[in-house]
Amino acid sequence: MRVFDIITKKKRGGELMTEEIKFVVDGFTHGSIPPEQMSALLMAIWFRGMTSAETVDLTTAMLKSGETVDLSEIPGKKVDKHSTGGVGDKTTLVLAPMVASCGGTVAKMSGRGLGHTGGTIDKLEAIPGFRTEMTMAEFISTVKNHGLAVVGQSAELAPADKKMYALRDVTSTVDSIPLIASSVMSKKLASGVDAIVLDVTMGSGAFMKDIKSAVALADTMVEIGEATGRRTTALITDMDEPLGREVGNASEVREAVEVLNGGGPSDLREVAVALAGEMLYVSGGASIEDCRAMAAQSLDDGSALKKFREMVAAQGGDVSYIDDTSKLPTAKYHVGVVAREDGYLTSVNAEKIGLASMALGAGRAKVGDAIDLAAGITMMKKVGDFVKKGEPYVMLHTNDQTRFKDAQIILQDAFRGGDKAPTSHSKVLARLEKDKLEKLV
Repeated sequence: MRVFDIITKKKRGGELMTEEIKFVVDGFTHGSIPPEQMSALLMAIWFRGMTSAETVDLTTAMLKSGETVDLSEIPGKKVDKHSTGGVGDKTTLVLAPMVASCGGTVAKMSGRGLGHTGGTIDKLEAIPGFRTEMTMAEFISTVKNHGLAVVGQSAELAPADKKMYALRDVTSTVDSIPLIASSVMSKKLASGVDAIVLDVTMGSGAFMKDIKSAVALADTMVEIGEATGRRTTALITDMDEPLGREVGNASEVREAVEVLNGGGPSDLREVAVALAGEMLYVSGGASIEDCRAMAAQSLDDGSALKKFREMVAAQGGDVSYIDDTSKLPTAKYHVGVVAREDGYLTSVNAEKIGLASMALGAGRAKVGDAIDLAAGITMMKKVGDFVKKGEPYVMLHTNDQTRFKDAQIILQDAFRGGDKAPTSHSKVLARLEKDKLEKLV
């Protein structure tokens, strides 16, 4: 078997066989296939696409390139959620304790932030003492005893994905649905859970900019999950503006605790309840409606907040920072951006908000960059709000005053205003499960 022949076959639109895909993934992972040949194949895939069978085979080969987690010691159906990325997305901090407080089992492995999207692990590390690194025995024990744990993802899971993504990043082949889907699902499947809920974000702050491409990606990932024996559903959610009001690390923990206390921004609560309801549903719960009602009730009766405190304590965190979130890191310097005239805020470019937050120190441009846990942006006004001339509609926070200039430049064209308020709509745009698509908006 020759890589040259496999590249040629895909270049001409042929369908690759299971053994051909396995041969290439194994060879590239272990170094016998050079980057230039893998780059050529990735570009051929970008142009020619992959069939459903090919995409499942690619995912399986990537999954088997490293270790897989065995969660069989934990009773019940283990469930995880994955988001395709966004700005101000702190839903994991809210929904994981919601699901666990309703009897679900959440064994979650999350990543760090890179680029304009934040990482759950970075946010949790804003809580002093919180351990995001655990041995597998500790992780399993924590989930067994408390119903949930959120830890960093092991580098040993799907190592083929890490090598392939690095190559895709420098060869302009990131934006391919089969390559995105196999990347996401190989890691989720390797993490050992029984069921998966996907949050496929769509809009200016998301990778998928329109509903058609978001549905196509969601459908592909659901198909992979079901084909590999995992109950899988997906929601398409709106990321045209940041979720909630806070974009940062410590500030997003504060906002998540607000929602767990029964308050907080309505859009964050809506998305968190919808996703938590899906997680309970795929865990073998009742109807979608009943599962969402259970999830919402856990916020209103305080049981989700109690479970979050329990998780923080179990992972070594200081729960006094949850009881009094003003103790979390706060920036030294703050600058507001004020409105030049009266009007309604009609649109926000979420990606630019994320990039500006990164410029303030809240994110990292490359793996290993240090971040400022206190840096970030507060959306003083959301789309649809009326803003008076001279009133601040966004507030910037950082511990390094020299960072304000770059952030302000990025934000110059991030906001649009008008004389009329835009029509509001649900943040949950569509729902997918096997052979079923519901357009909700």
